[in-house]
Amino acid sequence: MDVFQKPGTIDTEIVKNLGALAALAGTWEGDQGLDIAPTKNGQSETKFRERMTFEPIGPIVNGRQVLYGLRYATSVWPLREEKPFHEEVGYWLWDPNEQLVLRCFIVPRGIVVNAGGKADPEGKGFELLAEVGSETFGILSSPFLDQAFKTVRYKLKVMLQGDGQFSYFEDTQLVIHGRDGVFHHTDQNALTRLG
Repeated sequence: MDVFQKPGTIDTEIVKNLGALAALAGTWEGDQGLDIAPTKNGQSETKFRERMTFEPIGPIVNGRQVLYGLRYATSVWPLREEKPFHEEVGYWLWDPNEQLVLRCFIVPRGIVVNAGGKADPEGKGFELLAEVGSETFGILSSPFLDQAFKTVRYKLKVMLQGDGQFSYFEDTQLVIHGRDGVFHHTDQNALTRLG
């Protein structure tokens, strides 16, 4: 069931207040994705297609703080397959007073990420960061993931190309039980707005 508005029904009054996130409102698809993930004996590379939906919401009032945002969902499929191998839901938020982008999302494997970073509302992109142990921009994992595949750092770079296109590079840094060092689980894709 699609809980988001259909392309073309975006509330333009809210979009005017989204600052650095305004260009993302809508539904996007891309099939240029590349996922580099850990395997038992090393790593795998999976090419994927993806669908992202960003529905404008707001204002969200927290005392004197006023936020505008995007309710967010994504699904990711290996190319030419019908079953997604990754999904996320959450919110991307814009704090105009602090010039801050926040991304709060849940992955149904037992992980929650609250990432953030400063952004220019007229800029061509932004970077967000979260680190395990932070009380503001942090990462929480289920007991299993905390022991077996502990996420210690999350970094996202979003590049806005204009003309209904954007791309991203995501680096989820993991400490994997039985391995030395940090594994960089990366995802990247280029997406185009539908409609």
